[in-house]
Amino acid sequence: MAAAVIIDLANTTTNDINKKIIALREEGGAVTMGRVLTLVIAPDTEAVLEESIEAANYASREHPCRIIVVAPGDVNAEQPRLDAQIRVGADAGAGEVVVLRLSGALAGHAGNVVIPFLLPDTPVVAWWPDDAPAAPAEDPLGKLAIRRITDASHGAEPLAAIKSRLEGYRAGDTDLSWSRITYWRALLAAAIDLAPHEPVRSAVVSGLAGEPALDILAGWLATRIEGTVTRATGELKVELTRDSETITLRRPQDGTTATLQRTGHPDALLPLARRATRDCLAEDLRRLDPDEIYHGALQGLAQVIYA
Repeated sequence: MAAAVIIDLANTTTNDINKKIIALREEGGAVTMGRVLTLVIAPDTEAVLEESIEAANYASREHPCRIIVVAPGDVNAEQPRLDAQIRVGADAGAGEVVVLRLSGALAGHAGNVVIPFLLPDTPVVAWWPDDAPAAPAEDPLGKLAIRRITDASHGAEPLAAIKSRLEGYRAGDTDLSWSRITYWRALLAAAIDLAPHEPVRSAVVSGLAGEPALDILAGWLATRIEGTVTRATGELKVELTRDSETITLRRPQDGTTATLQRTGHPDALLPLARRATRDCLAEDLRRLDPDEIYHGALQGLAQVIYA
């Protein structure tokens, strides 16, 4: 693996940054033809900056891309200023990482600053790893993207964040809290499809109050069953009730193994660890088309009863 190269450019221009990227690419013999997309990351705080870059680097090994990070700068600076950092080699996954810090008046023109770094003829994906705009598709960065990824789990108010996604939804939006429950949805769907094939009369989704993945799971169930869906706080579990049986999928909060219980059947142990952000991001980059089931789950949130 090539050694990591990190170049800092202070008070620079987009033209100088691009020249440096080209020079580094020529020195290392790298090409951009293998890049399948451009991933633009817009963290709202420094707290998630490095974690987001690490997750993007991991995902880029499956989806080679250029990663552009629009990091928080000094919005109150008197003069507009652009500072940049370029990472290539081992610290940049399967592509380059370009970290841009916009200060002063330039902070309000993120879309225009990012455009010179977009790879030609490749789709753009925008990701807000913590607080996100109310309508991602209307954000300057969101307007550049065909896929827009948010993460209600890192929002200031996770429940309010996931509930607000519906009003600002546009085709191409998704949230990492949705991909965090991919395996939960698969196991529950498989259990529902087994005999006796009775309708589910009610469902309870229980867990931490600040876990929006469980709220969107409850919204999804509300679109799948005819009965009531209740979101409760407590043990991490989903309980589905039919006329002749109860199906329960439970897991310790920090555990990696879940227990599937069905009336009249022996318990089954299943691997079900909490998914890391990097795995969820990699999954979302596999599909760039609209996710209609996610949209339906957001709509289903209105039917969920909160205990």
